[in-house]
Amino acid sequence: MGTAIAGRLLKLGYGVTVWNRTPGKTAALAAAGAKVSATATQLAQACDIVLTILTNAAAVDVVYNGVSGLLAGGVKGKLFLEMSTVTPESQRVLAAKVQAKGAAMLDCPVGGTVGPAGEGKLYAFIGGDAADVERARPLLEKMCRRIEHLGPVGAGATLKLAANLTTQVWWQTFGEALALCKPLNLPPERLMSVFLDTSGAPTVLQHRHPDIAAALAGNDVKPAGFDIDSVRKDMLTMLDAAKAQGCQLPVTERVVKVLDQAVRDGHGATDCTALPAMWVRKAR
Repeated sequence: MGTAIAGRLLKLGYGVTVWNRTPGKTAALAAAGAKVSATATQLAQACDIVLTILTNAAAVDVVYNGVSGLLAGGVKGKLFLEMSTVTPESQRVLAAKVQAKGAAMLDCPVGGTVGPAGEGKLYAFIGGDAADVERARPLLEKMCRRIEHLGPVGAGATLKLAANLTTQVWWQTFGEALALCKPLNLPPERLMSVFLDTSGAPTVLQHRHPDIAAALAGNDVKPAGFDIDSVRKDMLTMLDAAKAQGCQLPVTERVVKVLDQAVRDGHGATDCTALPAMWVRKAR
């Protein structure tokens, strides 16, 4: 996601400086004209607006608060757009540390995968001060098809998790629906066509039905746009957020157990569009 976002900004003529915990991942961006910082500290000092999109809360903590992290040097007046999918409380704690350094932060997770990121069609869920949102808006408009300012820091994370929950639970329910259809022996493409014309067809089915059909036919979807490890991580984050609010998510809890088994079976790096097909095979 981060590589796709940076690549788009380069194509639009922005000056882009990049850093990655895995240095080799910056090579393609460097070849496209991006500057490469040796450390996160140097990157923060070189840029007025810093975008971060990381795997989980632990990665966010290290990148911001580590010895050579983003906040290790002078960052007064900088604006950080933290785009990772983590809990609202994680974002609030981080924002306080950023503000203590004289900088500002928007909690700004985005909906979409690598393809939409490269096309400027992400969906931004934002928490933070209105003035900071307006400062970031010209840049966000180049990255996103929709920008929603939802309240203070933490609000963006809350709605992003809620939006992801509906989609990620759907992968399992769709697999169960397809398992019911197994005795019909219909070709995968025809099954997709039938479901696309029903009231239960979400946007993700409209966009990803060829990949789902391919998985049902026994073909791999490569490269993975959003893998099963990432789906599981997001759902565990949802459970953490729900626990902090004192609410229960029983369906989510059950789906996480199914994902646990998929990961144990070695499918963590597989694209999420294969999840329904995995359940069809498992349910036989």
